[in-house]
Order: sequence, then structure tokens, then C-alpha cells
Amino acid sequence: MSDSFTFQTNLLHNKHKIDPETGAVSVPIQHASTFHQYDIDTFGKYDYARSGNPTREALEDVIAELEEGSRGFAFATGMAAISTAFMLLSKGDHVVITEDVYGGTFRMVSQVLIRFGISHTFVDMTDLEAVKNAIQPNTKLFYVETPSNPTLKVTDIKAICDIAKEHDALTFVDNTFLTPEFQKPLALGADIVLHSATKFLGGHSDVVAGLAVVKDPELAEKFYFLQNSFGSVLGPQDSWLVLRGLKTLHVRMKQSVESAIKLAKFFEQQPLVRKVYYPGLESHPQYDIQQKQATSAGAVLSFDLHNEEIMRTFVNHVKIPVFAVSLGAVESILSYPAKMSHAAMPEEERTQRGITNSLLRLSVGLENVDDLIKDFSDALEKADQIHSIQSQG
Repeated sequence: MSDSFTFQTNLLHNKHKIDPETGAVSVPIQHASTFHQYDIDTFGKYDYARSGNPTREALEDVIAELEEGSRGFAFATGMAAISTAFMLLSKGDHVVITEDVYGGTFRMVSQVLIRFGISHTFVDMTDLEAVKNAIQPNTKLFYVETPSNPTLKVTDIKAICDIAKEHDALTFVDNTFLTPEFQKPLALGADIVLHSATKFLGGHSDVVAGLAVVKDPELAEKFYFLQNSFGSVLGPQDSWLVLRGLKTLHVRMKQSVESAIKLAKFFEQQPLVRKVYYPGLESHPQYDIQQKQATSAGAVLSFDLHNEEIMRTFVNHVKIPVFAVSLGAVESILSYPAKMSHAAMPEEERTQRGITNSLLRLSVGLENVDDLIKDFSDALEKADQIHSIQSQG
């Protein structure tokens, strides 16, 4: 990445700005599954599309630049990226992992890795002493998700990386919520940064993808071996869609974050809302850490209503957001973690992590924030009216 350009400009003006063959200002979509070899003894750069594809490679180059790593990797899904990263571990290894992790990651660790003799300990990573106490002689990985999903806890990335290095262990950071626009885990000491590119990087609810960036070239070679071995690579059409989404990342995030801050403050003032989770609020317990390690709190917030009945009435009367799985799109998405993102997590585990049956997660899109506030106000007022009448009855 050029030192003379800002992140915003580099989203557009990188090594794949212009196709060297045609001058096209869009990366060509190369659908070929195999590539002709002109020499029986010396193959060209590409031979089979699982091992390498020009369109996918362009995306991998761009995300590596943006995350300031040595090499990027594009996968069919975010979970494919995460699962492949876990395969750097071996039987007998132990993982220290943040307790309020994405439900798919929870499932992978607790139901899949355990079958291969890889153990784990879930821990509140905002408590560094608890992290240290969770370390075992065979701990080989610290897995961080910050801000966490869906309760937006903030982990001190540098502090965890320092602990990991003391124990000759790796650190992976899921950077989906903030993207390299706002947070650079590799610069803070992480070894691998992971993304569900389905979310903010793609940004339009039209592609499913995962990305990983590795800091150390030697580790990157090991990671490439696994990517090629497992084969869950991103197709060229989807790679192109993520590349297109990246071009507008800055302006989308800027607008969504401005609205998210206003909405978080709005929900803080609502009587029917018991608690708001957003690291951009000064009331957030890790506000100072968030300010130190990132340039924004992002565009995702969660809020807990007083009970499930009020939550259901509220959702039934909200008009603007899509009520759906996922986040990070141009449209606002309202999600119900207990039955969506964290459905794979047992209720007892969810409750311990503050993921109640009245908690909602909001990914703020590009709508006019005043329209969103009015929509939420109307839905809260309706919920208040209905449940006031019921309590009186």
C-alpha cells in the first residue's frame, strides 16, 4: 500500500486498479477451471482454479494490503476461513477463546475440533487475569473476536497478543465488525485476521464469502497449503462482488457509523430498553480500550428489551429494517441472536453470556437516521401501549 495515500484512496487505487492487458478499470472475471500449460517441465502461475484463480488472487492481494499482512486468502464462507485457520492446530493442542464468540465459531470449536483432540477453554477476554488462568501447557492459540457478537465486548488485542507470544502461541482475530477501515489487528500483534466478507466488506447482501490475512510469510505458506488442501475457495464471480463492495467500504462505513452512534444514544433513553451494547458509548465498560485500538466503534449495536413479549411486539411493528440473519449491508438488518446467529449455542450457554431471549442486534445501514429513529420510536410506543393495556387487564 502506498504511504502517500490514505486508506480511503487505497480502496480504489491499488495494484488491481487497472487491468494491465486491456486497461479495464474493473478486474476481469476469470471463470476458467483449468489452464493450458505451454511447457511440459515448467508450469505457469495457474494450473487448476482451486489452487489459484486470477480474480480470486486480486481480492486476496487487495485484502492483504488493506490489513497490512503478507498474504490474503479468499474462502467460500467466513466459517470456511475460520475452520481452515483452526486446521493449523494439531491433536493435543488447546485453544483459549473469547466466550461470547459467533455461534458458528462456537459450534466449530465445541462440536468439531473436540472430535480431533483439540481442546478449548471459553473465557471472558476482557479479564486478562482470567485469560492467563485459562492457559494450559498445550495452549497453542488465542482466538479473539472484538467487538464480540452480539454483546459487543471489547478485547485488548495487543495485551492478548503479548500474552500469546510469551507462551509461543498464535493469535487469531475476527475483524468482521470493524473491518480494516477501523481496526488493524495485525499491526497490534495478531498472526491471522479473519473476516466474514459476507458482511461489511461485500456490503450488499448479495455474496457469501470469507477472507483471511496472515502476517508472517512462513505461516502464510502453511495456510496456503491448507486452503489448497481443503479447497473451500471463493469463486471468481463472488470474488469480483467482494472487490466491488470494497470500493465503497469507506463511504458506507462512515454513514452507517454516524447513524449507529445516534441510534445507540436513542435506545439508551428508552424506558422499554433495559441495556444497550455499543462500544462507542462512554458508558461501555471497555470504551477506553476501543478508543485506543480502533478508530471507530463500528455500525453494529445490540439492545435488550425488558422481556420477550415486548421484544416480539417491537419486532412485529418495526417497518424499515430487514428482520434477518447477517449484518453489514446497505440496508439495516435487525437480528434475533437467540434464534439466528447463536442458535447453535445452548440456551444455558447463551444466558451466561448475556444473550437473552429479549436481546436484539441491529446492523445499521444507509437509511436516513431520522427515518430509523421514527420507525423505532413508533414500534416502541406500540409495544408500550399493548403491554400497558395487558398489565392493566
